[in-house]
Amino acid sequence: MNKQEQKEFFQQIIEQHKGILFKVARVYCHDEHDRDDLMQEMMIQIWQSVPRYKEQFKISTWLYRISLNVAISFYRKNTTRANRFTVLNEQTSDLYKEEKVETEQQLDLLEQFISELRELDKALILMYLEDKSHHEMAEILGLSVSNIGTKIGRIKDKLKTKFSQ
Repeated sequence: MNKQEQKEFFQQIIEQHKGILFKVARVYCHDEHDRDDLMQEMMIQIWQSVPRYKEQFKISTWLYRISLNVAISFYRKNTTRANRFTVLNEQTSDLYKEEKVETEQQLDLLEQFISELRELDKALILMYLEDKSHHEMAEILGLSVSNIGTKIGRIKDKLKTKFSQ
């Protein structure tokens, strides 16, 4: 691909798939300015990766993989251990306010559960909630399909245990 083709390809994929970038940025950054910085970092990495894109991969899978890698690195670099989970806690709270969850106690328990997940598991939950197939999640995260199923099962089991206590 020459430079002009790379530029056109980049513009096309960003326009068609910017929702992926926004979703990932929203999960990993609470602050609007941090989200903007993360979006910029993701776009820079995508631009730098365009020459290495292989048509055998789905564009959305390729973008997810890049954006999640950048987001996790950004997240680790720009947060302290004490405030790492604020974003997910607030987003979970917003989601459940819309859904009118029956008890505040259940919401607190869910937020606590999500806050205890590792970054990889948070990415997995994000894709699971977006109804991604196990195969798509495996491609994006670089894991086997069976490993994805196992991880999702374990997360569900942990969640059931938390809510039954």
